[in-house]
Amino acid sequence: QVRLVESGGGLVQPGGSLRLACAASGSIFSINAMGWYRQAPGNQRELVAQITSSGRIQYADSVKGRFTISRDNAKNTVSLQMNSLNPEDTAVYYCNANLRETVAIVSHVYWGQGTQVTVSS
Repeated sequence: QVRLVESGGGLVQPGGSLRLACAASGSIFSINAMGWYRQAPGNQRELVAQITSSGRIQYADSVKGRFTISRDNAKNTVSLQMNSLNPEDTAVYYCNANLRETVAIVSHVYWGQGTQVTVSS
């Protein structure tokens, strides 16, 4: 069974930094894209950043220049370095992966359990 486990959330002051990490484990044959989404209270879940297996990266406009996504294909991990955080970044952050299990023919999307990021003074 595939699992995505996140770590690194917490409380930070405006202007501060946090680093989120996510590790995928289980019977994984291949991982296409990995990324991060977030959901603030009353809002829909939105894409923050995504990186493909070939290294192509997409960022939400609101985080460009402040957040950096990286990936270790050998370890099946993805990280999100978040700098210059502001209160609007407060949300539950979810790791996301489009991957194929060893016993599967097609790929599916998997989600982590979420980690809370709170930006407040």
